[in-house]
Amino acid sequence: MRYDFLVIGGGSAGYAAARTAHDYGAKVAVVDGSSELGGLCILKGCMPSKTLIYSAEALHMASMGSVFGLEIPEAKANLAAMQIRKKEVIREFAEYRQGQLEDGRFDLYRATASFVNSHTVKLSDDSVLEAEKILVATGSTINLPKVPGLLDVPVRTSDDVLDLAELPEQVLVLGGGVVACELAQYLVRVGARVTIVQRSPRLLKEFSPEASQVVEQAFKDEGVELFLGTELHQVENLSNGSVRVHFGHAGKRIQRDTEFLFNALGRIPSAASLDLVAAGIKTLPSGHLRTNSYQQTTSPNVYAAGDCSGPHEIVHVAIRQGETAATHALGREVAPMNYDGLLSVVFTDPQVAYVGLSLSDIEARGIPFASASFPFDDHGKSILMEAKRGHVSIHANKRDGQILGAECVGKDAGELIHSISVAIALKATAQDLLKADWYHPTLSEIWTYPLEDVAEECLVS
Repeated sequence: MRYDFLVIGGGSAGYAAARTAHDYGAKVAVVDGSSELGGLCILKGCMPSKTLIYSAEALHMASMGSVFGLEIPEAKANLAAMQIRKKEVIREFAEYRQGQLEDGRFDLYRATASFVNSHTVKLSDDSVLEAEKILVATGSTINLPKVPGLLDVPVRTSDDVLDLAELPEQVLVLGGGVVACELAQYLVRVGARVTIVQRSPRLLKEFSPEASQVVEQAFKDEGVELFLGTELHQVENLSNGSVRVHFGHAGKRIQRDTEFLFNALGRIPSAASLDLVAAGIKTLPSGHLRTNSYQQTTSPNVYAAGDCSGPHEIVHVAIRQGETAATHALGREVAPMNYDGLLSVVFTDPQVAYVGLSLSDIEARGIPFASASFPFDDHGKSILMEAKRGHVSIHANKRDGQILGAECVGKDAGELIHSISVAIALKATAQDLLKADWYHPTLSEIWTYPLEDVAEECLVS
């Protein structure tokens, strides 16, 4: 069989590319050999994790009833019931995506693929498919780092955490990134004792030090034991079925035992079985497929999108990459990928969100800037909500006031950041945003305070 456009992987990036190519009139095939259709986000990532995290947040709010003048005698987690709700939620999304893939717009092959050359793939059922252009969108898999003994002990992953119907008494989390932090807080809120062992000196190292500090203090206040700036030495089985983790911290050798060792040390591209060399595709040291700004790999006929290509493993980025790749592959005009307006959210409590350029990015580019922040503990709506942790900050070009970037750490930061995301996309200035009405009392109103400071500084300059 020969196609105009062939997609390997039916997740967010792959489906977006296939849909785009079909809309341009191309003959399209999708190859997906996973046991379930839907992709990581729907089945094992965004949707199940945020469903459970929201349940844990509701439980946490109930536990704070006395703060709000409420009498709530008892509130506790029922993991089995939470799992039933989670499965109901994700089933709807998975069935919808499966329907989209099976609605006849594409030829769907339920198999895995490997390259014969840059125009040809062989499937696990021995079928051979040819295409003018091919997109790799095979996603990622959990990273298992080279720590002595780690391969010899029972290691749990985010998949296991998201499927828990019974709560382990104690959990040790390896890692301090987004997944580690989101699920560690979920676990402690539903009743587990949680220890985090993180190699970096702080949690969420991709975000600002100020953001890390807020989350770290929140975790400590909720009872999470934190070991930051560690060196993992060894992992070993114990005779009672537990696992012992040896690590260095603050010049001391420490050990912690756990019945549930949760590996949250990141993910790596899932491309090992593709035989990329046969198609002339080169990879980065990280394992990601090397692409240009149109998602074209080192083999001009082959594109890549989503987690397997990076550089940001975020669903909306994967979708845009898939759309960009398909449009470019079919010879249509399309803007190259640009991450200056990148939006990212961490669903801890408080949430962490940023959009656009960070201060380090702005400084590296030599852009004169004005920057201002404002804390949630001095803001009316957040005070009455007992949501006083965190801050908002705005960075603007000092020459004209154009918004370059922003950070929000606090209650519903993932919702609040979108006001500034729109502003950056429209190249709005601080002065432009202050022309809008910001209702009082709302959480969104908090943006007006740093905006006023930035606008005044840019006006003076």
